[in-house]
Amino acid sequence: MGKYLKTADTDWYKQRLIRVMICVAGAFFILLIRLFYLQVIQGQELRRLSENNCIRLQSTDPSRGMIFDRNGTLLVDNRPAFDLSIILKDAKPVDRTIEKLAKLIDVPVSELMKKLEHDKGVSSYKPILLKQDIGRDALAAVEVRKFDLPGIVVNVKPRRHYINRQSAAHLIGYLSEINSDELKSGKYPERKGGDFIGKFGVEKVFEPFLKGKRGGRQVEVNVMGQVVKVLKTVDAQPGQNIYLTIDHILQERAEALLEGAAGAVVAMDPETGDILVMASSPSFNQNAFVDGMSHKQWKSLISNPLRPMANKAIQGEYPPASTFKIITAIAGLEDGIVDEKTTMHCPGYYKYGNRVYRCWRHGGHGSVNIVKALTESCDVFFYQVGQKLGIDRLAFYAKTCGLGSATGINLDDEAGGLIPTAAWKKRRTGIAWQGGETLSVAIGQSYDLATPLQMLVLTSALANGGTRYKPLILKSVKTMDGDIVIQNKRQVIGKLPASKKTLAIVKKGLWEAVRNPKGTGRIAYIKGIDISGKTGTAQVVGRKNDPDLSEKELPDHFKDHAWFVAYAPSVDPQIAVAVLVEHGGHGSSAAAPIAREIIRTYLAKDEFNGA
Repeated sequence: MGKYLKTADTDWYKQRLIRVMICVAGAFFILLIRLFYLQVIQGQELRRLSENNCIRLQSTDPSRGMIFDRNGTLLVDNRPAFDLSIILKDAKPVDRTIEKLAKLIDVPVSELMKKLEHDKGVSSYKPILLKQDIGRDALAAVEVRKFDLPGIVVNVKPRRHYINRQSAAHLIGYLSEINSDELKSGKYPERKGGDFIGKFGVEKVFEPFLKGKRGGRQVEVNVMGQVVKVLKTVDAQPGQNIYLTIDHILQERAEALLEGAAGAVVAMDPETGDILVMASSPSFNQNAFVDGMSHKQWKSLISNPLRPMANKAIQGEYPPASTFKIITAIAGLEDGIVDEKTTMHCPGYYKYGNRVYRCWRHGGHGSVNIVKALTESCDVFFYQVGQKLGIDRLAFYAKTCGLGSATGINLDDEAGGLIPTAAWKKRRTGIAWQGGETLSVAIGQSYDLATPLQMLVLTSALANGGTRYKPLILKSVKTMDGDIVIQNKRQVIGKLPASKKTLAIVKKGLWEAVRNPKGTGRIAYIKGIDISGKTGTAQVVGRKNDPDLSEKELPDHFKDHAWFVAYAPSVDPQIAVAVLVEHGGHGSSAAAPIAREIIRTYLAKDEFNGA
């Protein structure tokens, strides 16, 4: 029995040993086949790859979305740019390579070495950007001598190009290179050093739509780091196209009319809130930010007293002057202080306490009702209405009409303006509100501040019957294939605190201001087009000591700001306009002619030709 068990155990061990040997033999057989495949079948290709040293991954920048006007006119596109980089692993000896390169592209060696020092610690396989957008002459010089420049790589990248230099610059904005703080912020997870991002205007606000998605490719390079074969490619996804609400022809007309002056022109479709024009003067060249700007150029821009970098349409805060009389008229009518038949006498001044408040017409306007007061912009009439209302009622109507707070336009850094109240002054100065201050506020002076855009939204609401629409700058977002991603729609942000009867009276006064030969806006008259408007002349400095001082005798920076707000046609309006000319003098002479030409240009595309 023991002998039988011993034989059985021996057989079992032999079987297990055979199985193990078969497994080992199988593994060696598979290994031999793999070695045969690698060494014989793929040997030559793998040897070549080994000798040439490496396969690398290269990122591909996407083409940024383009920007068009409302009619499909291209405003911003991309052009090819040639960026010069160095891969330290391939550039040995680095010093000699840099010296050769510096001579070819006419850049000091020290400047190129600073780039290397700045990116010290970067992997030797990663490209370090030496110079962006080197130009075709420098590109040709580098390409001809590329075998003498190991590790030097030229990448073709799309570079932003603003077709109409300086046109709509404050609205469109510009791109600039991402900085270290922005990279660390986490707001730009797919970005890296050397990338350009929107820094201002539409370029910044709509960055998520415009930026696109980075692609890449797997390439084989030789010992000098030069690409010899593309192994695999993942295409970059282009950004989406932006269609703005502005009319390019109208925009350029507004900018031409503002040339040589500081100020702003904004225009809107009263029925939709679409911004047709947003011009701020003086402007700046957006391409300079992309192409590169010296410290001296930047300092010149930001130190310019005319503030070319400020979008005066939404950031400029000015006393609204007599354009504010629209608010005072609405408040007086709604609170029953006056009606259409109420008359007041204007002898050219109004005594309040121990002070005399003058009307702009020294001889006075005589007997005045509210329509005539708006037509001829009688200060004395509105002094009295404002006095009876009081500052807090005036403030209530002004704020309900949209003044004193941002309009909500989709742009950064919009100013809110200022509408004072008695409590506000007490908090700010510790001094109680004085009755005489209400008189100044009633005609848009004193503490009152408004932006051109705020006055445009008010004028537009008056034109359409009382609806305040949010000002829109985006018409639509589309893919490169033309598929609609977003179609913007009008948005109601409030109603004017006025009945139809009140609005009809105020609108009659504004119509007469342009139509009537005695109207302050008469200069805006165009035969064949009914225009309604209101002038304003905002004092920059007080003239208590010498109220008769001529405008011509004042230094330019002390001259009044000129306002004009208007809409046309007076019935079924298609366009509302607000014009502000800094230190332009009178609204009737400096601002109204600009508004007239904007209206003429816009309506001429339809049935009106102007005369």
